[in-house]
Amino acid sequence: MEKDLKTVLSECGFGFKKKFGQNFITDKNLLNSIVAQAGVGAGDTVLEIGCGAGTLTKALSERAKKVISFEVDQTLKPVLAQTLAGVENAEVIFKDFLKVNLTELERETGEYCVVANLPYYVTTPLIMKLLDEGKLVKSITVMVQEEVALRLCAKENTADYGAITAVIALRASAETVKRVPRTMFTPRPNVDSAVVKLTIEDGRLLVKDPALYKKTVHAAFSSRRKTLENNLVNAFGLTRAVAQSVLNDCGIDLKARGETLSPEQFAILSDRISEIL
Repeated sequence: MEKDLKTVLSECGFGFKKKFGQNFITDKNLLNSIVAQAGVGAGDTVLEIGCGAGTLTKALSERAKKVISFEVDQTLKPVLAQTLAGVENAEVIFKDFLKVNLTELERETGEYCVVANLPYYVTTPLIMKLLDEGKLVKSITVMVQEEVALRLCAKENTADYGAITAVIALRASAETVKRVPRTMFTPRPNVDSAVVKLTIEDGRLLVKDPALYKKTVHAAFSSRRKTLENNLVNAFGLTRAVAQSVLNDCGIDLKARGETLSPEQFAILSDRISEIL
């Protein structure tokens, strides 16, 4: 008979580490639902970041062709030896994914999708790494704190809309596909979570210079209390007259703030800036 996770953790002397933001899921229906929402199919290679006790890894392995999981906590080795015993198509690499050379990894994986139950502190850098460096990634499905999910999927002119929302929009569309109450985790966190799916759509926003688009977005949000005009003057060293001319050319109100611009408007704005720089 299969041991339950608490028994395995206890036998292996495993202790949860706050610094890694470890919260494990054991509910099989929830795990299968996450895999289904991610759209994982029989021909897919999946990258999992932070495999924890391997419960999601196992659920992914039942649907995918291959699962490559990254885990930073070496003390999980004996736990995973038990929970993934007999799972032939999953490989666990004990390494910090943020330090992985993604170009080299993609030579091995080919096209892949990402599925992960992410600790809060690593969410933004990890998503940015995948969007900046991942040439063969098809989708990114991540479990994050609910407030982070709201930011990732926000629309312009809302309180949750920020630089990360607009930067994601350059390569992907984002949607919240599932809400997950805190009661589903061991140990129980202080907040609820949500599963967000980013579907990669290269060429979604046609911009002349993606790096300049990102710089424009970050400039717009660098000081939320200032107008877009002021932020452009500060970020790009433009004269006030030039900044006003650029905004007029793009049909943007001179009193507008960054959070009022849609990603499409940021694309127009960054292209106009590229012409004058």
